[in-house]
Amino acid sequence: MTKILLLSDTHGHLDETILKYVSQADEVWHAGDIGSLAVTDKIKTLKPLKGVHGNIDNATIQLEFPEHNRFTCEAVDVWITHIGGYPNRYDRRVKDQIKENPPKLFICGHSHILKVMHDKKLDLLHMNPGACGKHGFHPVRTMLRFTIDGSKISDLEVIELGKR
Repeated sequence: MTKILLLSDTHGHLDETILKYVSQADEVWHAGDIGSLAVTDKIKTLKPLKGVHGNIDNATIQLEFPEHNRFTCEAVDVWITHIGGYPNRYDRRVKDQIKENPPKLFICGHSHILKVMHDKKLDLLHMNPGACGKHGFHPVRTMLRFTIDGSKISDLEVIELGKR
C-alpha cells in the first residue's frame, strides 16, 4: 500500500501546512508549474518525489523534470503531465497517445481547477489536484491524497489549504 500526496502549481510556494501533509505520505507527486527547485529539493529531503515541469518552469527545472512522466506504482499505470486536459477534452498534445495506450491514472495540473473524473470510454481515472501555490485565479489552495494498493486506487481525499 502506497499513500500518495498529489500537488500542482506551487509556483515557488511551499509552506509548513503543505510540508505537514508531505510528511504523512509515502510518495509525493507534483504535476508541474513548480516555480523553484527549492520547492522540490525540500520535498525530496522528506519523501520520494515524482514530477513533471510545467509551462512556467525554467530550463533548469525542465532539465530535472520531464514534460511527461509515465511509471507504474504498485500495479497502477500512471501518466503525469502538466497540460493534459480531461476526459472528452484531452489536450491535442496527448489526445492520440492517451487513446492508443490509456493509463489507469492520468494526472495533470495547469488549470488550477481541482477535478477528479472517470473516463468510461478509456477506463481511466483523471485527477487534477488544483493549485496549492498562491499565484493564479483559484480562490482556495488544494491538493489531493489517496492510496494505491495493488491495482486499487482508494481513500481519495481533497485537502483544502485555505484562501490563496
